[in-house]
Amino acid sequence: MMFERLSFKARKRLAILVLLVGMPLYVVVAVSLVNWLFPDPLDKPPVLVEIGIYIVLGIVWIWPLKGIFRGVGQPDPGRGGDGDGDGA
Repeated sequence: MMFERLSFKARKRLAILVLLVGMPLYVVVAVSLVNWLFPDPLDKPPVLVEIGIYIVLGIVWIWPLKGIFRGVGQPDPGRGGDGDGDGA
């Protein structure tokens, strides 16, 4: 994929940026979308339908970005040692 060409450090930084900036923006967009689809507060969809919409939207946002997050929780593969950063 296109994110595999990035260095480990660049993917890690991009993942943090997505989590700190992109995800809150996506939450606002998702809630706004549901409010746009069901504008009348008295005519809301059933709770299970609304939860289903949010679950689908929660999966949709990560699908194109899964390459960024793959392996960023692991130690840097280009760095020797066990990757715990203690220098010993």
